[in-house]
Amino acid sequence: MTTPTYSTTGRQPHVFVPPPVEAAVAPPPQLPDPPIYRELMRTWADRGRMLPGRHDPEWTRLAEPWQGHGRFSVSPAPRGGGR
Repeated sequence: MTTPTYSTTGRQPHVFVPPPVEAAVAPPPQLPDPPIYRELMRTWADRGRMLPGRHDPEWTRLAEPWQGHGRFSVSPAPRGGGR
């Protein structure tokens, strides 16, 4: 005979079980953008500005980890030379 290692009386922990994938509720359909927003996006794109929800290569370049001094030239002046 085995003896349980926990109390069989009192409150038991609740285990969360997510619903099956088939029972998941589909998100509501996306509504089209209002005409004024589409016009603003078109104006920004014509001026070369970054657009929301679009890939921005400049931001990607600026946000990447710093690579050290290899990407910049070093001044030929001695360090602490009064510049």
